[in-house]
Amino acid sequence: MTLDIRPARASDLDALVAVEDAVFAEDRISRRAFRGLIASRSAEVLVAEEAGRVVGCCVVLSRAGSRRARLYSIAAAPGRSGVGRPLLAAAERAAAAGGAATLRLEVREDNLRAVRLYEASGYRPFGRIDGYYADGAPALRFEKPLAEVAHASPAPPGASAPPPA
Repeated sequence: MTLDIRPARASDLDALVAVEDAVFAEDRISRRAFRGLIASRSAEVLVAEEAGRVVGCCVVLSRAGSRRARLYSIAAAPGRSGVGRPLLAAAERAAAAGGAATLRLEVREDNLRAVRLYEASGYRPFGRIDGYYADGAPALRFEKPLAEVAHASPAPPGASAPPPA
């Protein structure tokens, strides 16, 4: 099946909240927050859709005048593998298109699968924050320069991505 990554719409709110609630026990994005993020000019909310069903999402934040963007959240529906890598690539394209030179993120230190994905995608660690998450878990901070993303010509957000590997 084809995975389509596109900007989120207000009509996606139920699906976004369902993915968020299924993936995260704490530190979830609320329905109200998703609504605000979708409407915001400083956020890009992307959904991964397959056969008309939302199977993942991500949120990229930016600040006017800043050359850094932040991957605020990324989530794939439980049991749905192969969504993270295309969502991450779409987040990078969105950040680069918005003028960011780098994309930063925080990830739970014990989320080894995500850490491996970020490292394999060219992210480098630059810090650690103790007690970052609600349960007291530390976060690792990663950053990736987006120069190669800005010069590449992959499909923009909203275009179909290849089937997940």
